[in-house]
This record gives sequence, C-alpha cells and structure tokens, in this order.
Amino acid sequence: MSIEFLLTTLLIVASPGTGVVYTLATGLSRGARAGIFAAFACTIGIVPHLVAALTGLAALLHTSALLFDMVKYAGVAYLLWMAWQVLRQRGAMRIETEAAPRSMAQILVDGIVLNLLNPKLSIFFVAFLPQFIAVNEAAPVLRMLELSALFMAATFIVFAIYGVFAAMMRDQVVGRPAVMIWFRRTFAAAFVALGARLALTER
Repeated sequence: MSIEFLLTTLLIVASPGTGVVYTLATGLSRGARAGIFAAFACTIGIVPHLVAALTGLAALLHTSALLFDMVKYAGVAYLLWMAWQVLRQRGAMRIETEAAPRSMAQILVDGIVLNLLNPKLSIFFVAFLPQFIAVNEAAPVLRMLELSALFMAATFIVFAIYGVFAAMMRDQVVGRPAVMIWFRRTFAAAFVALGARLALTER
C-alpha cells in the first residue's frame, strides 16, 4: 500500500464536507454514541458510489446531464431540509439534554442519504482510485476493492473521532441557550453552504 494513497485518503476524508458537518452536528446534539453511529452511516453511504464506480454507473452520471442534475438537486434539497431540521431541532438533529439517543434509525437514514445524493462521489471514485492501480495489475477489480475498503475504514475512523470530539463539547452547549442557538445557526448555515456548493457543481 503506497504512502501516497494513505496520505491522500486522510486529507480527503478529514476535509470539511457534508459527512464531517453531519457527524459533528450529530455528536454535539445526541452524544458520542450517536456521533459514532453517524460516522458509520456516512461510511455506509459511500458503498453505492463504490458500486457505481465498479459497474460503470459513474460513467453514465458523467455523460447524462439530466441524470446527474436529478441526483444533484435531490441532494441539494436534502441538505436544505437538514438545515431546517437543525434550526427547528427536529429528528436526528435535536439537541438532547440526555446523551442517550432515541432514534438511531433516523441518524442512519440521514447519513446514508446525504452521501447517496451526491453524484460527484461516484465520479470521484472513478477518477481517484484508478490512479493507485498499476497498469499491469493482475486483478484490478480486487485491487480497487482493497483500496475502497481502506478508504471506507479511514472515513469511519476519522468521522468517529469528529463525532466523539463534538460529543465532548456537549457540556459547553447543553444548558446554555445562547450557545445552543449559535451552534444551531452555524450548522444550519454549513448545510446551506454545502447545498449551494453542490448546486454549483458541474459534471
């Protein structure tokens, strides 16, 4: 395994994005267990994109403007809905005074859907993973699966760290209405910004 792949993967995974924002928001609002579960959900949400990359569906997204835009704008709408959820403190984004989360199913669904509705992920894996597969590789598909597994493992570990760190900040937030309002608005603005960035994304 090349050090270049590992370093590039860590840089990509740790960079602020939809999954990072969602995991941070979940850890802060529901506690460490929910933050780790959100990290798992975001990791599972990568699987369909890896399958698309392996089966050639990503190429279809790249060539079909209509299909790409349909998936993209569905993702934008979902990000805006998540921003509304944060502001209204509903669903998985509700800040609980008790750290024990009550709706792991909702956290799982939201995390998977947020990644699923980002068409650039499929195209990203088509462009990213093959760079680390030798031209004379005897089993390129197996090699791609190996790289994919490592990418997913890195995603889960880094996101889980984000989620646990956010959960550690709960005591500084819960019980302080002004701080809670600031955090809600910050996360809502982050989801809106991510939605705007996705809306402006080209194939």
